[in-house]
Amino acid sequence: MGSPAVRFEGVTLEYGARRIWSDLSLDVPPGAFVAILGPNGSGKTSLLRAILGLVIPSSGRILVQGRSPHRGDPDIGYVPQHSSFDADLPFRGRDLVQLGVDGHRWGIGWPDPTRKARVDRAVASVDADAYADAPIGRLSGGEQQRLRIAQALVGDPRILLCDEPLANLDLRYQQTITALIAGWRERTGGTVLFVTHDVNPVLGVVDQVLFVVNGRWAAGKPDEVLTSERMSALYGSHVDVVRVHGRIVVVGESTESGFNIEEPHHVPVPLEPH
Repeated sequence: MGSPAVRFEGVTLEYGARRIWSDLSLDVPPGAFVAILGPNGSGKTSLLRAILGLVIPSSGRILVQGRSPHRGDPDIGYVPQHSSFDADLPFRGRDLVQLGVDGHRWGIGWPDPTRKARVDRAVASVDADAYADAPIGRLSGGEQQRLRIAQALVGDPRILLCDEPLANLDLRYQQTITALIAGWRERTGGTVLFVTHDVNPVLGVVDQVLFVVNGRWAAGKPDEVLTSERMSALYGSHVDVVRVHGRIVVVGESTESGFNIEEPHHVPVPLEPH
């Protein structure tokens, strides 16, 4: 399959005295779909930022397409966490996508047929033509997320980093967004690293999961990592992993050390409480 699209070699990340994760070693093959899981504060977003060259590891080495990470890498498309837009913002959905082409430039550029064609193709690839010229702040969360994906894809990347792309979306749009990203991977052979609270919406397309928590990590196929034994070792407390009607549910108990993987009253929930 060739060299890894992304390689972590003994990577440790620390913020001051706090260790986020330690000695992370992982190869992401080209064309893989990797789900990155773990509680809030476990370093999922920091991992994507390290690949983008925005965070420098405390030790170890990261390689992206065989090179050290650097800002503005054209091989990487990035879908950031959801943020709301003002309803009266004079900014169209198409304008958001165009930032993926020339967001580094100041001011309004001259009309460019080539640039317009790239934006049109990206908009069409996520089936957003019907509302791409509407004010971005007046679109639904799912429509905005389609356009964020178009913005990430407009530069024809080889790697797509997605930070909680399903957050705050209903089940229908979770399925739609997952299908869009999986479809891009199938068409292009691109690599996807996908941060999510809940692995269930992407179980059908995931090749590998990376679970990070309490400075520890585990990686492998979902059936290898998402087990009671592996999860208990990661959390340092007993955890049950249950499969119900094709869904994976992780249930644990609160402890004096602050471990809490479920909502109050011990109700089973997906991998991380919202």
